Amino acid sequence: MLSSDVTNQEVSSRVSVAAAEARVPKQLFFLLIIIIILRLLLSDHGPESTLRSPVGCCENMSSAHLSTVDGTDRLCVSERAQCVPSPVLHLRQLPADTSEQEVVDLALPFGRVSKLITLRTKNQAFLEMASEEAAVTMVNYYASAPPTIRNQPVFIQYSTHRELKTDNLTNQRALQAISTAAVHSGSLASSEGRGLIPAPSAVLRIIVENLFYPVTLEVLQQIFSKFGSVLKIITFTRNNQFQALLQFSDAVHAQHAKASLDGQNIYNGCCTLRIDFSKLSALNVKYNNDKSRDFTRADLPSGELDPAGAAAFGVALPPYGAAAFPPSFHQHTGLPVGAVPGSLMSPPRMALQVAPPAGYSVLLVSNLDPERVSPHCLFILFGVYGDVQRVKILFNKKENALVQMSDATQAQLAMSHLNGQRLHGNVIRVTLSKHPVVQLPRGGAGSEEQTLTQDFSGSALHRFKKPGSKNFNNIFPPSATLHLSNIPSSVGEDALKDLFSSRGFAVKAFKFFQKDRKMALLQLASVEEAVEALIALHDQQLDHNQHLRVSFSKSTI
Repeated sequence: MLSSDVTNQEVSSRVSVAAAEARVPKQLFFLLIIIIILRLLLSDHGPESTLRSPVGCCENMSSAHLSTVDGTDRLCVSERAQCVPSPVLHLRQLPADTSEQEVVDLALPFGRVSKLITLRTKNQAFLEMASEEAAVTMVNYYASAPPTIRNQPVFIQYSTHRELKTDNLTNQRALQAISTAAVHSGSLASSEGRGLIPAPSAVLRIIVENLFYPVTLEVLQQIFSKFGSVLKIITFTRNNQFQALLQFSDAVHAQHAKASLDGQNIYNGCCTLRIDFSKLSALNVKYNNDKSRDFTRADLPSGELDPAGAAAFGVALPPYGAAAFPPSFHQHTGLPVGAVPGSLMSPPRMALQVAPPAGYSVLLVSNLDPERVSPHCLFILFGVYGDVQRVKILFNKKENALVQMSDATQAQLAMSHLNGQRLHGNVIRVTLSKHPVVQLPRGGAGSEEQTLTQDFSGSALHRFKKPGSKNFNNIFPPSATLHLSNIPSSVGEDALKDLFSSRGFAVKAFKFFQKDRKMALLQLASVEEAVEALIALHDQQLDHNQHLRVSFSKSTI
């Protein structure tokens, strides 16, 4: 490996003379020899051996080390280029068995991919962009937002190859991956492939399906800010679905976020993101609150969005906006969002690793009417907002009770909707308790104390025990209008009105659903009356095997 004009003997001779003249101890002779030999050896290696940054300058691999997907082709390259931008990019440290589609999906937001070669045994790949400008844009973008595949960082650098050529020109497998990924992304670059594919808009329309945990404005900002600067967010409920409009500072960021996040789950197995480009070019946010936020304007008031403001961006905001997602949730969602996968092409799709809200799940309910309240009453009412596990009315302070929900999310939801509501003529107060669980009475407890504490963990009346239940999309604040369901075909309007009237509730209006007569809306005189009616008649038997289901409605008759 040494140069032809420098022999080992000459090296030893030169070192010996230099050492003798400098009176260096004999033990350093061999060290100096080793240093000179190592420097001569390293001079024959390219710069890739010293490249360690995720997005580097250039690679320097011999064509003898390159193989195609099936190992039958050989890559032919021109003379070694200088360390300058190139339309060919070198990707390193790919996860094992990375597919062609996963590699291409990293590049598609930046332009058309012309050719692709993967080196599976080396966990590397080469891809050729349709233009050098597109390759430069891709490298520059990933320099500030390092890409990942399956949560593993991927290193990208310019290749010294100016083009990729293979003996098998069709390379059907790679070309199919390029075509499939392009269709999935929803758009392709122009035939010239110059620069980034123009995104339709910097505004994304987001729908969250399969809700199991609440999704807040803060959660969306955490997730999407991984892909660029988020300027504005508006959340709302439409067609019983939680939706949002989110504006990036640049359409490039919007395109990359859509390509990476569409179809992902925020939490494991639930809260699936469905993302499209909005027809809007910008959002007009008038208020900074828990439904909307302009991150560029800290001076905006916190008032509610008015109908005119909602019409400005083309959505209908019902009362309370995204009613199922109260403001207090943000204190439990300030957790780091893990590495977002760089590709959605490989099954199974991965969750975004956002931890479900954590904290205590026990609520303290005060200012109750001791003469009328019961564990069953609180179980039914708080069960509208979560699965109640245990209820304990305090023996020495019967105007107070502890309600244990399934988790902290449900406890927050119940607290946000029921605190300040009237029950049996009293305005109740609902706060978080310091107790982690509700303790059951000990064996020696009296009969009254045992009656005041009940375990509902095995109840068949839990509304949310099934993940992804439609009940998660129909959580609303207490209202004078009740939603009735599971109505037998043999029970008509008069029978239902009589049922409520017989319990002392004045029915103001009634309406069956046109397309499904198993459901109806029933309006009472006040919210307080509706709360008591729900407690009294939920699970009321209407037929020999059918029981009435009652919940609060966002609609009016």
